[in-house]
Amino acid sequence: MNVIITGASKGIGKAIAEQFAAAGHTLLLCSRSEKQLYDTVAFLQTKYPGCTVKAKPADMGNKEEAKAFGAWCLGFGVPDIVVNNAGQFLPGSVYNEKEGTLEQMIEVNVYSAYHLTRTLLPAMMAAKHGHIFTICSIASLHAYANGGSYSISKFALLGFSKNLREELKPHGIKVTAVCPGATMSGSWDGSNIDPKRIMEAEDVAKIIYTASQLSAMAVVEDIIMRPQLGDL
Repeated sequence: MNVIITGASKGIGKAIAEQFAAAGHTLLLCSRSEKQLYDTVAFLQTKYPGCTVKAKPADMGNKEEAKAFGAWCLGFGVPDIVVNNAGQFLPGSVYNEKEGTLEQMIEVNVYSAYHLTRTLLPAMMAAKHGHIFTICSIASLHAYANGGSYSISKFALLGFSKNLREELKPHGIKVTAVCPGATMSGSWDGSNIDPKRIMEAEDVAKIIYTASQLSAMAVVEDIIMRPQLGDL
């Protein structure tokens, strides 16, 4: 299978890439950090020689770069799996966050998925096949302190996924919204959080991989995951 993963150089994206690499699939990856991206490629190819890994640096918050990445991916064939994972977290409240935060969160967290998906869909719809996963958040489901524009963008991303699900039903394309709670990633650097209190990125990767293996007659529409002891 051809598997597209954005924001794949670290955290949840990298864990998802490793899950599909272990199964021997062809991976098409991007991230903003060129060095981290190609370090990830080298890691995956060394650990999983049975997989094929291609990569292209891209800032998915930039419309033209997102579309260019999608066009590049189509050069390898119609995608089977698309994981809209690229995203960013900036804490704050609507009344005190830095000017421009909302625009940045919408561009990186919402427009990235929108423009990539629109670029890929004509080929996927013609093939009547594929599965689109969008990494939303527990912040897509309810407001919380210090969520601000990040939470607003994640609410929008969940709406994007739900609308896409309805639109693509007749075209044989599955759509799944993934809403993880606190997960060990770069967002928690320096927090001194107890590793036993937070989910692992591999937990999210495993459930996405499992959902991708269902028959054509079944789809998991929403995945909600939280640390066993609850939200942080």
